[in-house]
Parts: sequence; structure tokens; C-alpha cells
Amino acid sequence: MDAHKLVKMANEIGAFFESDPDPKVVLDGAAGHIKRFWDPRMRRELLRWVDDHAGAGLTPSVLASIQANRAKLEPAKRSA
Repeated sequence: MDAHKLVKMANEIGAFFESDPDPKVVLDGAAGHIKRFWDPRMRRELLRWVDDHAGAGLTPSVLASIQANRAKLEPAKRSA
């Protein structure tokens, strides 16, 4: 999937959670949604974008959410 589309989708998810006045809800909400509803390949591509492009295009709250919850967003490694 195109990383630019994933960035756009992540920002839309973040915009929903930004309406909550509690910063913890914003921080955990976007990452939680991405973890629950995005395919592992999508999460892997988004994390690669954050690593390779410093999260360019992501809103500050979404980037902070991804960075704070990175371990949860990492797809499980497959065993051989």
C-alpha cells in the first residue's frame, strides 16, 4: 500500500481522537485504532515511513502516538 495514503489515513484517525481533551486518549487512541484495524503489512509500512522519513506528513499528535506505542504497533515476528 502507498505510504502517502497510510499517512493520510493515520492523520484522519488522529483527527478523530484529537477532539478529546485528554492527551492520553489522543496518544493511545490513534495507535490503538491502527493496531486493531490495520493489517500488519500496513503497520509495517507506516513504521518504515516513520523511520525512513522521520514521519514526514504525519501530524505531531499522530507521530507522537506512533512513537509512544511503537512496540504495540510492531507486527509479530513469524517463526520458521
